[in-house]
Amino acid sequence: MLDVNFRSQRGRVCRYSSDGRSLDTPAMLPWGPDFDSCVFESGNGRTVRICGKEVSVDPKFLTTPSSGEKAPVMCKDGMAVLRLPVNGDEIIPDDCDVVIVPNAYEIRENFRTLVDQTVRARQATGYGRMLVMLGVADPSNAAFLTYMGVDVVDESFVRTAGDNGYHTLAEGTVYVGSDCSPANSAELKTELSKASTFIKAGRLRELVDQRSFSRADNVAALRIFDSDYYDFQEEGFAVNAGRFSCNTVQALRRPDIVRHENRMRDWYVPPEHKKVLLLLPCSAKKPYHISRTHRMFGSAIHTGPWDTLVHEVIITSPLGVVPRELDAFYPANAYDIPVTGEWKPEEKARIARMLQDLISKGHYEKVISHLGEDDELVKDVCPEMVSTSVGDSVSPASLDNLDRAVREMTKDWKALDWNTDRKECVRSALTYQFGKEVADAIMDEKTSATGKYPYWKVFREEGSKKIQLGMLSAERGMFSLTPDGARILADKGVAMVETTDDFPIKGSLYAVGVAKADHSIREGDEAVIVFNGTVKGVGVAMMCGAEMEQAKRGVAIKTRHKI
Repeated sequence: MLDVNFRSQRGRVCRYSSDGRSLDTPAMLPWGPDFDSCVFESGNGRTVRICGKEVSVDPKFLTTPSSGEKAPVMCKDGMAVLRLPVNGDEIIPDDCDVVIVPNAYEIRENFRTLVDQTVRARQATGYGRMLVMLGVADPSNAAFLTYMGVDVVDESFVRTAGDNGYHTLAEGTVYVGSDCSPANSAELKTELSKASTFIKAGRLRELVDQRSFSRADNVAALRIFDSDYYDFQEEGFAVNAGRFSCNTVQALRRPDIVRHENRMRDWYVPPEHKKVLLLLPCSAKKPYHISRTHRMFGSAIHTGPWDTLVHEVIITSPLGVVPRELDAFYPANAYDIPVTGEWKPEEKARIARMLQDLISKGHYEKVISHLGEDDELVKDVCPEMVSTSVGDSVSPASLDNLDRAVREMTKDWKALDWNTDRKECVRSALTYQFGKEVADAIMDEKTSATGKYPYWKVFREEGSKKIQLGMLSAERGMFSLTPDGARILADKGVAMVETTDDFPIKGSLYAVGVAKADHSIREGDEAVIVFNGTVKGVGVAMMCGAEMEQAKRGVAIKTRHKI
């Protein structure tokens, strides 16, 4: 029986229980027969024991990852032995809760094969089972293996290294010339404990970024994982994972940051009535709108009705471009990055790429840059922009320039009323969260928006009544829907989770009650509970849609409204 207690990206903190014994992951199996969970030598090669159950993992015919020869899946007492190479579509019997890869050592020194075969092994294992990989872990790559979805490793590699005088540390391997096997095993256990701590905090990627620089192969493996396995990674990234730091170049390629760029490109639609594009610098405090700097910008921008013609867009790294109506959304509300005034080529390229895309979709006729010395980031995309910052962006002279520029550029256009402006900004924010089709269905001619940002509420008029469809929650960093809003998603076939039967929704929906789930659902997303097309409830997804279908235990949706 496997319970997943915490998730961070593909990393998990689980408890596996069997026959009154348990194993908490991420875990290291010790070498020797004196433990409930361990690896030891037997007459037929190695035997793996998990919570007292044993399976021999070394058959007479040994396949290797490079041979291309596939071995059949062997099963005993709920444990399956899956030898590399694997395709990822291997069939694991339903009564198996543990999948063991015994020959992972053979891919340890080939970073491309390591990533590929680990991903495929995780895919074959599925969400509802525990993945064990032997002979591959040391303190420097333990966090990365956990990040790729490995639940359990063993101490065989670090013990062998210690026997040969190599001290394996999270920061790298050092030759000391004496036996340090016990110290190596202790280091590996400590590193797995740190990975567990970071998983519980929702910040495993940060630990992986830090550890990747311990070996050249680790850096290469993470780069390959980011570039070639984005879809696999992104499926495990929550849409509101909390505060995180981007302290390395590799952090610029985090899947949640890439997802932001993809949504800006593929889903987001800027408000059509905005005529002036105003480019602003970011702030250390998040979300931007509560910072002192951006409040001072507002004092120069929002001095009259013409401000409804101005679209405020923040230029920043690592996110590139963040429209004002999205600054309370994740990840714009949650990142930290060192600011030194130096821009890396990758940061510059993302800003230029995203800004060009935004301009191509908008209806802007004028551009104001209040970026100061950072005008160079956007001048090639906006060669005719007007610059307003002089030295300090919040100096009286700079703010006065900004005020005059906004007035001058908007004087020939009729300003939109504030209620309509708010409705259209809500529509744009909804396109980012749900896509244009759903946003337009919610924000139809009967719909209005009320409240001050970031606490917008959406209502629909039905005769003499106003029915609330949802509201922007600054705490969640997205819109939360009512049952009436959820019905709109269901009508569009978006974020739907089908139950196995027409049982009453009394509390949270558990995975065992899920028959089918939209695979685009991510942890933290809005999820609509339905049965035979009828909406039964709406709430927050506690796991991704694919895991809802595969898992046998755990809360799938934390229900907000039950019908």
